[in-house]
Amino acid sequence: MKALLSTAPGGPETLAIGDLPDPAAAPGEVVVAVRACAVNFPDALIIEDRYQFKPPRPFAPGGEVAGIIEAAGEGVTGFAPGDRVIAMCLSGGMAEKVAVPAGAVFALPDGFGFAEGSALLMTYGTVVHALVDRGRLVAGETVLVLGAAGGVGLAAVEVASALGARVVAAVSSEEKAAVARAAGAAVTLVYGAAPFDKDGSRALANQFKAALGSGGADVIVDPVGGDYAEPALRAIAWAGRYLVIGFPAGIPKLPLNLTLLKSCDVCGVFWGEFARRFPQENAANVARLFDLWGAGKIGPQVTQTYALADGGAAIARLASRAATGKLVVTLD
Repeated sequence: MKALLSTAPGGPETLAIGDLPDPAAAPGEVVVAVRACAVNFPDALIIEDRYQFKPPRPFAPGGEVAGIIEAAGEGVTGFAPGDRVIAMCLSGGMAEKVAVPAGAVFALPDGFGFAEGSALLMTYGTVVHALVDRGRLVAGETVLVLGAAGGVGLAAVEVASALGARVVAAVSSEEKAAVARAAGAAVTLVYGAAPFDKDGSRALANQFKAALGSGGADVIVDPVGGDYAEPALRAIAWAGRYLVIGFPAGIPKLPLNLTLLKSCDVCGVFWGEFARRFPQENAANVARLFDLWGAGKIGPQVTQTYALADGGAAIARLASRAATGKLVVTLD
């Protein structure tokens, strides 16, 4: 089968089309004929050996797919060849076929497309776990979303709005602010580019506080990190919850005295491990997402699609933080 292969550690430019043996369905697995594979930030890390999971080479990046089940292994129940599905696979998604544990597979209801379906699990799964399980979001609370026009950020705007929150979306351009408003943000703000000196950090904190109002943010969704983290934390509400999701801008060092002064929580959000440890709870969250999607309250926003051979360009665009919404590699 054809696949976009990483044969040595390096950037997206090192990826090239090659051949791999067709996968077989081991016990408890299904083989999915891939129709679409969403692009996520871990794809940029995994090909450089900077991710916690390091598959043996050669391998194809791509951690979430949509497609049609081609084969089901021994012991698999609930799925059969011909079923339309979405699935998490850590790697291997940018290929014509991928073998996936059946526990990481979910039926894709009729009426939902493969490209949009491939873009649901990682971003929206992360966000609903973050907001509901870790952030304990209550309707009427205020949520600050950093990087609010990216994949995770835009999903956070949609899900928080659907759950009845007031969303303040922080983005890096007026164009991205318009995208966030269309997704349901009540207020948007445009921040400058890091790094920030002490005065710049203070100014950004004041910008967050002005946009949030006197109460501050009950929940902060941070898939960005870097120099944006401390100013955001300074704008948190009493007993607020700061949700740590990712670090494309760098790993921040937070002054912990702020957590005491605001009596707030800093919460790590590791959705993949949550899904592995608590599959039933994760399945309930995914079902909730399908309900919200079917009701038109959320919808994966695929802004650009790429051919398999151009998957490296898609990863490069995402890694540069130039993308809005979701980028998806499609296989016809």
